[in-house]
Amino acid sequence: MTEIKKDDTGAVRISDEVLMVISATAATEADGVLRISGKPGRKQLAKCTSVAVKNKTVTIGLSIAVRFGAKIHEVSADVQKRVKTAIETMTGLSVAEVNVRVNAIVGEKSKPKA
Repeated sequence: MTEIKKDDTGAVRISDEVLMVISATAATEADGVLRISGKPGRKQLAKCTSVAVKNKTVTIGLSIAVRFGAKIHEVSADVQKRVKTAIETMTGLSVAEVNVRVNAIVGEKSKPKA
């Protein structure tokens, strides 16, 4: 649990799971990303990323499956940018690193002949 604010009105804390869901959701919005860590479904998003927070600075790790034919370096850079922006905008925390691991390339399913 990361405390982002504490004053005389109370404290605001964000769980690591929330940071994971923000990261995974932002990553799946990048063109060419098919899924996070090969597991579809919102419940799996939090289980498919890693988050480390130290002194209000976040390090994120993501594993993604990329569409065949996509430029992996461009997709990865887009994921990094989207995740960094989402975390910083939504939480006020600073993002030190977004580490992307491409663990699958997925092609289109073959279409049956008519």
